[in-house]
Amino acid sequence: MVRFGIIGSNFITESFVDAASQANQVEITAIYSRTADKAQAYADKHGIANTFTDIGEMASSDLIDAIYIASPNSLHAEHAITFMKAGKHVLCEKPIASNTKELRQMIETAKENKVLLMEAMKSTLVPNFEAIQQNLHKIGKVRHYYASFCQYSSRYDAYKEGVVMNAFLPELSNGSLMDIGTYCIYPLVVLFGKPDSVQASAVMLESGVDGKGSLILSYGDMEAVLQHSKISSSNLPAEIQGEGGNIIIERISQPASVRLQYRDGREEDVSRPQASNTMVYEIQSFADLVQAGQTESPVNSFTNSLTVMEIMDEARRQIGLVFAADQL
Repeated sequence: MVRFGIIGSNFITESFVDAASQANQVEITAIYSRTADKAQAYADKHGIANTFTDIGEMASSDLIDAIYIASPNSLHAEHAITFMKAGKHVLCEKPIASNTKELRQMIETAKENKVLLMEAMKSTLVPNFEAIQQNLHKIGKVRHYYASFCQYSSRYDAYKEGVVMNAFLPELSNGSLMDIGTYCIYPLVVLFGKPDSVQASAVMLESGVDGKGSLILSYGDMEAVLQHSKISSSNLPAEIQGEGGNIIIERISQPASVRLQYRDGREEDVSRPQASNTMVYEIQSFADLVQAGQTESPVNSFTNSLTVMEIMDEARRQIGLVFAADQL
């Protein structure tokens, strides 16, 4: 049994709690919040036995084996390092860190303390992503990857009224690229590795973060085009184009269906059944690795997370997106 603690009490932790209830050998035993009342209210709602309002106290507790971190992006590294130094395994929400420097420190701490550190990028662990991997050869030489994740943020209405919420604060390492653009980048890296070059553009908001943007990544004989936005929406599917056909992917952030379209007109649906709450796969993968004594995911690996972070660092450099964490 892997006993999880949780940092955060937002919508994403609600999904985590639901998914954990569907996973094997997983139990949520503690919740952290900055205030005792909020921690207790969350614990009562979800039947969680223990509450904490002090990160250090929670990290040193023998009530948990692992921590799920869903705090603001800017706090991911600090929280993860605290728990890993206390011997706890860490499942950290995406983006796993604010920048490459932080991530390297996190990986070094994980190795020193012989604990598992994994980025909670669910899309690369669902059955339909495996379907993409196992059928990629059918479309021949790959020439183009296109992915779009554009989702109008409910917080953008408040922003336009002059209320700048966390999602649009550079102090918290937020913005479109970090929050949702990463969903387009991570599958690309898992499938094709590190690109030769990165070109980025963005629409910057007055708060200092990007509201939307695009990336072009070159792989020599293949090109990837990515679009992300928190100030507009899109329902376009992702597509991998090969010389022999295409793979059409519904929802790159959590592939819901996978279809092959061949040049001769044939179509093949290779979609696989999967849970409605796709977080269950990342939780189960993490728990299985912990129980097997593994300290790195073979899919959401250190190399893949570092490559994604390096791409985002370069994209941020080009668009002029600077975080407080970059100055530390």
